[in-house]
Amino acid sequence: MAEGGKILARVMKEMEKQVRPGITTRELDKAAEGLVLSSGAECSFKGYHGYPACSCASINEEIVHAVPSDRVLKDGDIFSLDLGVFYKGYHSDMAITLPVGKISPEVQKLIKVTKESLEVGIKEAKIGRTFGDIGSAIQKYVESHGFNVVRDLCGHGIGKDLHEDPEILNYGKPGAGPKIKEGMVFCLEPMITAGDWHIKKSKDGQGFITDDGSLSAHFEHTITITKSGSQVLTELN
Repeated sequence: MAEGGKILARVMKEMEKQVRPGITTRELDKAAEGLVLSSGAECSFKGYHGYPACSCASINEEIVHAVPSDRVLKDGDIFSLDLGVFYKGYHSDMAITLPVGKISPEVQKLIKVTKESLEVGIKEAKIGRTFGDIGSAIQKYVESHGFNVVRDLCGHGIGKDLHEDPEILNYGKPGAGPKIKEGMVFCLEPMITAGDWHIKKSKDGQGFITDDGSLSAHFEHTITITKSGSQVLTELN
């Protein structure tokens, strides 16, 4: 899984360079799929419960699972790319949110706080802590900056299957939920809104969008629990 995580991190690094005004999310998806396949891996998402693409390509009010299309990225948009790879029998999963051209300071803050909330959650992921500790830490950090945590979507275990138990909420109470144990591998993925946290299905039935049309950002890493703490598998050292 560490090998697959490194492949995914390299693909994401290359994809960051391609996000710009004027490109379509379908073009970005084709580029991502080409990079995954040329690395000797497969796209985790393609065909998963009928999903038609390699990546999830969400813009502005779209939170997750938006299907790549001919929609063109415009200056001032924010773009969330969610991508998974299947390598040597195991999955890894990662998401980033990027500015498209020039964005406002408030939108920059949304992206920054979302990324930092993932880092906050990772620091809580230690043997003996609980998943409630992770969710509580993320929620407190996000709300202290004036944003909201999406309640109806969550992180998850991962391994031979893309989505495994447990479900990992991005909110909660300290001490609640299962305890974290050595050897666990799971995905933390805070999804944060600039407005209300309620969501609804997108028109295509695949994705989720904010109910009030507010902007949303999303970051995700696959991590494993070791004796010395958490190790992020989807980052380049």
